[in-house]
Amino acid sequence: MDPEFNLQDVLRCHLCETHVSQMYCDICQINLCKPCVGEHISDESKEHKVVPIQKRRSTPKCPTHSSKQCELYCEQCNIPICLKCVSSAKHEQHKKIDALINLERKKKALKKDLQELENTIYPKYQEIASIVSVQRANVDKTYKKLKRTIDKQERDWHRDIDTIVKSLRADADSEESRMSAFFDEHEGKIKHSIDEIKQTIVDIKKVIHSNDAYVSSAYKSRNNGFRRLPESLFISLPSIYPCKIRRESVLQNYSSFTTKMVFNGGGFGMDSPCSMSTTKEKYMDKPGLISYIETGYRTYNVSRLSDEEVWMSGTDNIMRLYNLDGDLLKSIQTESGNVPSCLAVTRNGDLVYTDHKDKTVNMMKDTEIQTLIRLKGWRPHGVCSTSSDDLLVVMDSDDGEQTKVVRYSGSKKIQNIQYDNEGEDLYSLCYHFFHITENRNLDICVTDNIARAVVVVNQAGKLRFRYTGPSSLGFEESFDPRGITTDSLCRILISDCENRRIHIIDQDGQFLRYIDNCGLYRPIALCINTEDNVFVADDGTCQVNVIEYYMPVA
Repeated sequence: MDPEFNLQDVLRCHLCETHVSQMYCDICQINLCKPCVGEHISDESKEHKVVPIQKRRSTPKCPTHSSKQCELYCEQCNIPICLKCVSSAKHEQHKKIDALINLERKKKALKKDLQELENTIYPKYQEIASIVSVQRANVDKTYKKLKRTIDKQERDWHRDIDTIVKSLRADADSEESRMSAFFDEHEGKIKHSIDEIKQTIVDIKKVIHSNDAYVSSAYKSRNNGFRRLPESLFISLPSIYPCKIRRESVLQNYSSFTTKMVFNGGGFGMDSPCSMSTTKEKYMDKPGLISYIETGYRTYNVSRLSDEEVWMSGTDNIMRLYNLDGDLLKSIQTESGNVPSCLAVTRNGDLVYTDHKDKTVNMMKDTEIQTLIRLKGWRPHGVCSTSSDDLLVVMDSDDGEQTKVVRYSGSKKIQNIQYDNEGEDLYSLCYHFFHITENRNLDICVTDNIARAVVVVNQAGKLRFRYTGPSSLGFEESFDPRGITTDSLCRILISDCENRRIHIIDQDGQFLRYIDNCGLYRPIALCINTEDNVFVADDGTCQVNVIEYYMPVA
């Protein structure tokens, strides 16, 4: 049986108290069966408003005129009103509608809100909560692992220190024992000679006091032997100088992890400042070409695997690993056979590449290629691996109307970066030469070749600055930014392809200097090693140059 009918079945008519109520008088507030409706409204001493019982009390009593029902609704005042209120000057010029019509509108709006909450907003919050839960678990897991690593390192250091100290003590004990034996022998010889000298003195005195010619003639002098004195000892005593542990060097080995919190589309972030260097440095008057790698093909991407090995890609579908001597160590073809758009190397040393045509982001472990991300409606371009091992990917929409940067943790999207504080696009329409890198202070730096600018946002995606060239220095050429990288002091290096130079700016976008006298022809891609030497892929010469541009000063 219908539940609503069950509910009505218990509502008896207030007049006959027998039949089930189908009607209701809003003014008198009583239940009525249909036969009793006529009897009820026949009482003309007061007003009546009989409605189906499902709509009972749908019109509230007027707070101003307590005997009246609010049958109308004032849209300007946003309140129910009665007929007496209508005649007042307060609502005279206001637009009024039937209260029940307004109720239906409100119900429709409520149903729409409910539908959005249940079908869209609430599931998204659940999804975000799930992601946060997973990230929280990853944070807990990572820091537990980190602390275990630190504990293990502590044990290893203590063991190494104990071993070194024991070795030093054993060496000291051995040397002390050897020197002690040497002195025992040396002192023994001297004491023996002293005893002989004493005896000789006694013997000579006896001879002197003796008148026996035979005894005096038998005496033989030993002074010649005693005149040869024992060698003087010049002992160089050992010394030990305490070795001061360089705290900065120890911490530097553990400074590669960075705590960061990024909220998708939000404005919160914890920036880690660049580590301050106590070592002075100066730019070289003429940056030096340390070495170069002859590729034999136009190279568009370089990404450092180590200080001695660099991944490269160019006009074909092959990604190649070279050492600084120019030896080809490894080559691998893209999974789809397409030309890779951009390369990056993760902290674990795995190669990542984007496939613009196939709309994928792929990772190579050893020689096996895995598709990490497959996009729908978007095409990937530049990619970089961050200090937290996330991936930042520049992508544009299939219709070419939008460009954005997306942060991925594994294959899960955790951040969109697309608009500035005014709601305007941060980046222009995408193009092949979109490169991206993360600075040491966690800023995200992108070369926008179409806009001829470098766009820098903080880790939360908020615009920090745009760099379009050192205009204050009379920069007249059209800035042509392509490759981008950052060094250990948060300086940003940008290859200016058409102008055959590299710009160096600080982390706040202030121009510092050029690298423009190293025979560069068309510098198109950059990466940097741990010694801050920059690798430059030169499209015009089909080679990758390794350039030293500053040197430390003691």
